[in-house]
Amino acid sequence: HLDDDTVSGSNWITENNVQHSLSQTTKTTRKPYCGYTQQTLSKREQAEQESLLAAIQWPKPPDGKIAFAQSTDPTHSDFVIAKPSRFFKVGDQLEVLVRMKDFQGKPKQYGGDYLQARIHSPVLKAGAAGRIVDCHNGLYKVFFTLLWPGEVKVSVSLVHPSEAIQVLLRLREERPDRVYFKSSFKSGRYSETTECNVCLPGGLPVCNFTDLYTGEPWFCYKPRKLSCASRISHAKGGYLKGLLTQEESLFFQSDVNIKRPILSSGPDSVIVKPKAFTDSSSMDRAEEPTASPSGYYYEDQWRSRTHWIHNFNKSDDITECLQGKVIHLFGDSTIRQWFEYLTAFVPDLVEFNLGSPKNVGPFMSVDLKHNILLKFRCHGPPIRFSTVFSSELRYIANELNGIVGGRNTVIAITIWSHFSTFPVEVYIRRLRNIRRAIIQLLDRSPKTLIVIRTANVQELGPEVSLFNSDWYSFQLDSVMRKMFSGIAVHFVDAWEMSVAHYLPHNLHPNEIIVKNQIDAFLSYVCPLQT
Repeated sequence: HLDDDTVSGSNWITENNVQHSLSQTTKTTRKPYCGYTQQTLSKREQAEQESLLAAIQWPKPPDGKIAFAQSTDPTHSDFVIAKPSRFFKVGDQLEVLVRMKDFQGKPKQYGGDYLQARIHSPVLKAGAAGRIVDCHNGLYKVFFTLLWPGEVKVSVSLVHPSEAIQVLLRLREERPDRVYFKSSFKSGRYSETTECNVCLPGGLPVCNFTDLYTGEPWFCYKPRKLSCASRISHAKGGYLKGLLTQEESLFFQSDVNIKRPILSSGPDSVIVKPKAFTDSSSMDRAEEPTASPSGYYYEDQWRSRTHWIHNFNKSDDITECLQGKVIHLFGDSTIRQWFEYLTAFVPDLVEFNLGSPKNVGPFMSVDLKHNILLKFRCHGPPIRFSTVFSSELRYIANELNGIVGGRNTVIAITIWSHFSTFPVEVYIRRLRNIRRAIIQLLDRSPKTLIVIRTANVQELGPEVSLFNSDWYSFQLDSVMRKMFSGIAVHFVDAWEMSVAHYLPHNLHPNEIIVKNQIDAFLSYVCPLQT
């Protein structure tokens, strides 16, 4: 297959200013080709979108510029456990108060900081995420459910100060071009490469690659000599630099205010006693799927509070579960991890070489003896993969429409990370299309099993934060959970599974976490016959 460097026939992927100088010579009206601004929504869709956007509204600091010295300082801030020495037993709530201060040690008067919190017992390899409530006055309450006995430690971290979130908001609305893409066009031996995106600055002729079925927008600048139909591939172009002012960049410092621990001013742990036997044994099960937390680690095994998870520790157990089934995995590299894990762990599941580019796919593994077919395919653009051939650039909704479904069909989807640089409307549209296809599929084949893997947290630095911050992921994930509630789909809560674990955050979670995701997934496919 063609490498990136063989197809850069034209080198006019440049910053906007160069495009403007070119556009003086062309006679086109200068309007940006922005798909998401030209959506025609039904009344219901409009109402849903407004309520989703309202639900993820983030508190703003007071008007005017806030100097770095007045921004949130995790080192000066602290937390206290409410009644730390009281008698706690399994099932109780633990409440923690976080008090934010600035770099001069003054208490903050407004909210909007983004925090993550967990309780954990390292010896037991146990952990669970906490629920954070912003009191809008510089104070935050964190609620934990104590789900195992022993000494339980509280950890709180400041992911971003409120002042940084305002920058992330601005970038999301004003700079959807901060990750850009490119396509190669080829005819015979001649090739050109041009810039592509959901939205392109106007002034130059474009190729409109908007999908005919879903209406998903996608544009590339038109090659100089080749036709739009000669597009052969899609790839990530790069990341824009110099997005922040000097002052703004102070809000994004690795050792200062990105994912920094906030320490306790008193005890940071409590002792939890076991439940008395008289208590009902189902305490740690929560019926509603929105339970907080949705689960917890104990001895490095994830225990969901919404469904029974059994551990698939032997490859034979997986083979038995998947016998006779077709498993479709759709999405980004975080669900490709599932494909890689299952293919590596199950000896009879052998990858069939489709000649696809490494890490991009599509991929397929087959177990002829047990009649198992496992497939992975990436979601449609925007996707920051190295090179995806045009013929393999497909939207999940369209793929779902081509699946017959039934009791031997399993579908798992994850779509989040590559949407973090765009206004949320772009993501809502994508999910709306996928949801419509899911509802139709379940309508014609109600026994089809559909699982959605949520987003997860990742390692953040000054650069990554501007493109892929956990805060962006958290916002998208909240939208996704709302849009898919009340539909017969199941969730693997990769978010809490990454927050609650003791390993450092990673965009591609460590294998032990992937194994727990797979156990949760397969427990939906093959629930224990009780």
